[in-house]
Amino acid sequence: MYILVSRTGTRSLRVRGLGALGAPDETDLTLTVAEFREFAAEREVLLPRWVWNDTASVYPLLLSGGVRVRRAHDLRLCHAILRLSEATAGSALANAPTSDWDAASPVTVAQETGATLFDLDLGSATAASPSGDDLSEFKAQLDAVAAAAEPGRLRLLLAAESVGALIAAEMQFAGLPWRSAIHDRLLTAELGARVAPGLRPARLEELADRIRSALGESTLNPDSPPELLRALNRAGVATASTRAWELEKIDHPVIEPLLRYKKLARLLSNNGWFWMESWIVQDRFHPEYLPGGVVTGRWATRGGGALQLPHQVRGAVVADPGWTFVVADAAQLEPRILAALSADTAMATAGRGVDLYAGIVASGVVETRAHAKVAMLGAMYGATSGESGRLLPRLARAYPRALAMTEAAARAGERGDVVSTRLGRSSPRPGPAWHDDQGRATEAGATAADERRARSQARDWGRFTRNFIVQGSAAEWALCWMAEIRKGLWDLSGTDGTGQAGHGAGQALTNPFQNAPHLVFFLHDEVIVHTPAELSDRVSAVVTAAAETAGRLLFGDFPVDFPLTCVVVDSYADAK
Repeated sequence: MYILVSRTGTRSLRVRGLGALGAPDETDLTLTVAEFREFAAEREVLLPRWVWNDTASVYPLLLSGGVRVRRAHDLRLCHAILRLSEATAGSALANAPTSDWDAASPVTVAQETGATLFDLDLGSATAASPSGDDLSEFKAQLDAVAAAAEPGRLRLLLAAESVGALIAAEMQFAGLPWRSAIHDRLLTAELGARVAPGLRPARLEELADRIRSALGESTLNPDSPPELLRALNRAGVATASTRAWELEKIDHPVIEPLLRYKKLARLLSNNGWFWMESWIVQDRFHPEYLPGGVVTGRWATRGGGALQLPHQVRGAVVADPGWTFVVADAAQLEPRILAALSADTAMATAGRGVDLYAGIVASGVVETRAHAKVAMLGAMYGATSGESGRLLPRLARAYPRALAMTEAAARAGERGDVVSTRLGRSSPRPGPAWHDDQGRATEAGATAADERRARSQARDWGRFTRNFIVQGSAAEWALCWMAEIRKGLWDLSGTDGTGQAGHGAGQALTNPFQNAPHLVFFLHDEVIVHTPAELSDRVSAVVTAAAETAGRLLFGDFPVDFPLTCVVVDSYADAK
């Protein structure tokens, strides 16, 4: 059973009952927010799939009233997938003119910008609330999936993407426990005492003085990359960049204090006192996650930097009294995904029950774990020089199916073709400027510069598609993993249809997570569950079983392991 929910204003919603295939039933109501909460709590016991245009704008209305839902279909996120997927390329939805439904979607951004980034981050765009009819869009999506060659995979992808949106909204609502007093002590220990805005804490000012002294530049501002680059060059430091990874290659007295300065300055900028006061509310960090915010299907964030919490401040993430954290991350997720995608049984066997990189060493392919890791990264990201380039031939001989798959994906990208993930998310095509440059390089009178530019752009897009299939399929595994975790936690807490354990319809608490274990953090292949301490062992079992189920959902009985590192800690700093 589907229930279609459409916003009709800031204070009202239209709710329509739909049959199994989208046919209307007798329910057609216009409700206030309060009435919608009551309606949802009553209907949730029937386990409907709620259909709405944007989970991020509708679901918080329910959460703030203490109501959770098990299942949903996010029209905006699913439209972006179906619009782009090769599996639905012949559908009316895929071939319709651009509309409001395409606002901020990967296909629109890629075609307009011709972006070649591995992670095309759409997080800065505002999620639109399309003005078109939601019911017509839903029917078009159902038709597109039904006509696909393998509709089961797409249905799994759309369900996973939509439950991911529910999880993102729930994590934002619940918040990650965060202790401001501890955060302040950690910052003071790293940076020195807090100072007024615009001034540098003592530790940074000391390092700035050392940098000026080493370069003989008494007025240098190390926060200005152009000014710093000129000072480095005047001091005989031959570099074209002030990026840390470039500076690490240089032997000069300024490098040590400069690298330390950059690290601490980044901490102050990204997670300093201003960040703490902006993002920590009542001992909770409430980031705004953006499911599908990256073109590969990875998540992004609109603010707060939840996808890059540095180790220096993780000590501030402390569980509530009587509660604890279950922290889990998947070991070598992307290489294992590649093994399963390519059905490379030799690679899968190397990781059976052990660290995959150690297994590659034990198989005699390379000498050290570091070699195995750099070679595998080269295979997935297209490195052809240095240590990675030297080791890739060995990897190709040992695991020919896996390497052939990444090479085929790269060649497709170089031609401007599309590649797809395991469940059917497809890469965007390069934009018009890319095709113009490729065509110009083959015309009579093309210059050497034209040819070099075309080759460079083709290689860039090939590296993007090479990694797209792996990173995108890994994102699908992670969505299925989280969906299974959420399901297991819901069952573990004995939650009824209101979303709150131990309460009937109309009796939900304001905070539906007050007594139940719940997800509070996600980072690509890592999750944190906040749980009552007495449930920690059972939660760990749920998280571990969910990884196994995710593997079966994507790859059936192919013999690949997805092992987890799973620990129970009171502070995130103790997890690793």
